Amino acid sequence: MSAVGPGPAAPGVQLLEELKWVHGMIRRDLGICSELARDVAAGAAPEAVQERVGELRANSPLWRMQVNCLRYCSFVHLHHRHEDVRLFPALRASDPSLEPVVDRLESDHREVAVRLEEIEIAVAALEQDDGEAARRRVVTALEGLGELLLAHLDYEEASIGPTLLGWSAWPS
Repeated sequence: MSAVGPGPAAPGVQLLEELKWVHGMIRRDLGICSELARDVAAGAAPEAVQERVGELRANSPLWRMQVNCLRYCSFVHLHHRHEDVRLFPALRASDPSLEPVVDRLESDHREVAVRLEEIEIAVAALEQDDGEAARRRVVTALEGLGELLLAHLDYEEASIGPTLLGWSAWPS
């Protein structure tokens, strides 16, 4: 006798769950960025700051967006590439009222890459000049990324979630 369980979730449900899972990893990394901003403001050694940013760059899907949104090579880039190439056109086709939402999400992807580069530049400058202005620049860059990306993730989930939940088949 075979066990019968619930059938597979509708594709839109699966897609929304995956989206939230990836966003959860990004939110975790933003928590690390917030801790790092507090450490910088409290006087952490520039070498320690550079080391933590290096760890994020090597291990964090969030940090990899800086290069990968432009060069198509990592986990988060694949997530964004999927959104840009498959999800966003499908959203536009299935619900034309989402056109401005998708435009904003695409713009946010580009802005995240810029903000990540600003952080790396600010951290490198901190190693050269451990002054208050250099520290403030790092803190401001980290906080700015957090604000932008958290707003992006929340907006994306809230704005496209209802449409995704209505999908009973994968868009073609």
